[in-house]
Amino acid sequence: MPSSHTPHALVVAFDDDHAVANAGLVLTATLTEHLDVEAVVDELVDLGDRPGHHRPGRKVLTLLHAMVAGGDTIDDADVLRTGRTQQVLGHRVMAPSTLGTFLRSFTFGHIRQLDRVAETLLARAWAAGAGPGTQELTMDLDSTVCEVHGHAKGGAAYGYTHRLGYHPLLASRADTGELLHLRMRTGSANTGRGAERFCNELAGRVRRAGAAGPLTLRGDSGFWSGKVIAACRRHAIRFSITVRQTKLVKAAIAAISETAWTDIDYPDGGAAQVAETTLAGKAGGRLVVRRTRLVDAQATLWPDWRHHAFITDRAGSAVELDADHRRHAVVELAIRDLKQGAGLCHCPSGVFLANAAWALLATLAHNLLRWVAALGLGIHGLVVAKTIRRRFITLPGPAHPLSTAPLPAPTVGLAVGRGLLGRPGPPARAPAADLTHSGPAPAHTDTTAPGWRGMPGQLPIRSLSTSVRQVSQEIAEAAPMGRWAC
Repeated sequence: MPSSHTPHALVVAFDDDHAVANAGLVLTATLTEHLDVEAVVDELVDLGDRPGHHRPGRKVLTLLHAMVAGGDTIDDADVLRTGRTQQVLGHRVMAPSTLGTFLRSFTFGHIRQLDRVAETLLARAWAAGAGPGTQELTMDLDSTVCEVHGHAKGGAAYGYTHRLGYHPLLASRADTGELLHLRMRTGSANTGRGAERFCNELAGRVRRAGAAGPLTLRGDSGFWSGKVIAACRRHAIRFSITVRQTKLVKAAIAAISETAWTDIDYPDGGAAQVAETTLAGKAGGRLVVRRTRLVDAQATLWPDWRHHAFITDRAGSAVELDADHRRHAVVELAIRDLKQGAGLCHCPSGVFLANAAWALLATLAHNLLRWVAALGLGIHGLVVAKTIRRRFITLPGPAHPLSTAPLPAPTVGLAVGRGLLGRPGPPARAPAADLTHSGPAPAHTDTTAPGWRGMPGQLPIRSLSTSVRQVSQEIAEAAPMGRWAC
């Protein structure tokens, strides 16, 4: 007997003016309102009389929400103008043509202003409970190639990968995948170009944001230099940085006694050992070396030892430090998610500085998803943007205006928008500070004390995390039942 459930018996009609394709954007809208993103951007970003200078805050919010919803081009912001999505966001959605004009108006000085916005929002999110506090903060330094196509991309060039694109420098937080800092560079930039200044700014940024514990920096051989090591020592940052196989390094490794090597776990078919020595010079110090080779029948393919060494000033045994240094690879997960989950897989403009602004906004969108996960969903550690988006953001539903009258208790699930009622006003904004000055870590403030109204750059932990968590719980309860009222 033929089934009656066939596509030919259905008519799909897009005639609901109340429909919202991405109703879960209410999560990031709640968070951005508590972080006071629009006011921070309006205060810190001043385009003067350049085109697109009016109300930069709402333009930034439009781009952020478009990236959170999965957009990776400027035109993708149009998805926010469909149905009643604008009511979920709580701000006016700007047209893609306006956003393009806005991005192309940025100069290098305006990029630095946007850098300050990113730092301020990082400090506020960390003060709300997403920060490391007094625990150790491990930062992974790396660079990536943002591939582009065409001949009209300003600043794009071929680098060591022989691919046309840009070569930004970035640092991520190892335990959460947050992007702590990013600097756009031309495609021909050497891996270590500007790394010393970048480390200076990174140290100052995380200290001002509230990281009061020890700092550790991990990096690959592209950042091995005396200047980077000096910057780490100047800011009391412990480091472990891979070294290149220079003549001096090879000589130091060859001088290690065979009795100094310690066996470590390694997959079947191979063997690995660890030892340590000292490397002289400005870029020298404690040198930890791991050597590996094939065994048994596979040894005929590569019988010699292959050496992998890094320089460090950290405490601990060589075996422990080697295992931790190899975990530097988690930075690749952050880079992958930044590109595939937050919009940096494309650099949409032909203007280099417009793409630099786009990259900074992509890091903010990347971090927003992680702050929603940590503060609202109770998910701590590494997360994948695609998973958060599929489960909580791209959920369709009707949007109806909320009534101020008491609402009856729902019989099935909870209404998403009801978690937004009675939200406190925006907090005070953080004052400007020198980007390269680390200074002492800010003193801890008891945000649970009666009458506490917030300090510059901080938020009441209960007001932000509780509100976002409440909305998240209501989404989780309502989504399986298909009941939404934004």
